[in-house]
Amino acid sequence: MRLKLLVVILITCCFYTKTRAQDPIFTQYFLVPETLNPGFTGFMETTYAGIIHREQWPELDLSVDTDYAFVNTWSDKLNSGIGVNILNQRENASKYNYTQVNANYAYRVRINDTWTFRPGIEAGFGLKSFAFGNLLLEDQINLNGPNNPTSVDPLLANDRVTFFDVSAGMVFNTDDLWIGLSMKHLNRPNIALSANGNLPLNTFFSLTSGYEFLVADYIDVLFFPYETKMFFTSNYMQQGRYNRFDLGASILFEKMFFGTTFVTNPAKNGMNNELLTSVNFFTGLQYEHLRLGLSYDLNTTKIGRTGGVYELSLTYQFDLSRKCFGCPNYGDN
Repeated sequence: MRLKLLVVILITCCFYTKTRAQDPIFTQYFLVPETLNPGFTGFMETTYAGIIHREQWPELDLSVDTDYAFVNTWSDKLNSGIGVNILNQRENASKYNYTQVNANYAYRVRINDTWTFRPGIEAGFGLKSFAFGNLLLEDQINLNGPNNPTSVDPLLANDRVTFFDVSAGMVFNTDDLWIGLSMKHLNRPNIALSANGNLPLNTFFSLTSGYEFLVADYIDVLFFPYETKMFFTSNYMQQGRYNRFDLGASILFEKMFFGTTFVTNPAKNGMNNELLTSVNFFTGLQYEHLRLGLSYDLNTTKIGRTGGVYELSLTYQFDLSRKCFGCPNYGDN
């Protein structure tokens, strides 16, 4: 039997059990909401670009790295946001690699003086590569001498799959509140490796929200600047039989913010049926047009010493007169 292949499959299954889904999920989703919902394309109505890097479980052999880069711009003439993004994920044990390039579009609809509706769509191509060429297969094993360098197993000819992918989303927002709903992989692309296989990619559903307010509107501010604000966020996600619910809060100053997010598994369908799976700490700093975000996820499950999860984000906003929602850029709009 292909023992090494079996080990790779088991590791991959463990990885997906931990993350509750096949899609990468970023701790700093509220700072780069484009990772979840194409309705945020052009949300700040200026050109906006950035990158976010995620390193997961560095102390385990199945460390996973994920990168997401994007650029959005806004057209007053079209009343629309237009953007492109690229996602790449790498798993060091199996050499699994996932890359997807998308184009996205969102349109702004004024509902009334308070509420705005932004429907969006995203489409692109994905590539999943499983690097089976790095495996030692049965017909390569030679008990009487060196192993054969090549194999005739047809598995090696089907170690990657490409697919077309479509996602959609919508955002309802006021000056201090947003609610986003999105569904990825609406066409459920076939990611089977065999020519005649049928393995549809599960649809990814998310419902997110964010709310910010001036602390001085509710309590007397004695030790903080008057402009100090609080920000609350929530994010429910479902893909296949796995779900996840994040709930977080942060305090935001003129240039810095600090906060915590609690990650839960409402279905309790992990290895040890834990409800709370991690406590995530984040902070950030903005200087002129640049914003830097840093987060660390503290694992609370019994999976062992993983080294946690680190994220680093860097974004650039061209027009600072536009309000950066849920981040420490609060201009007088």
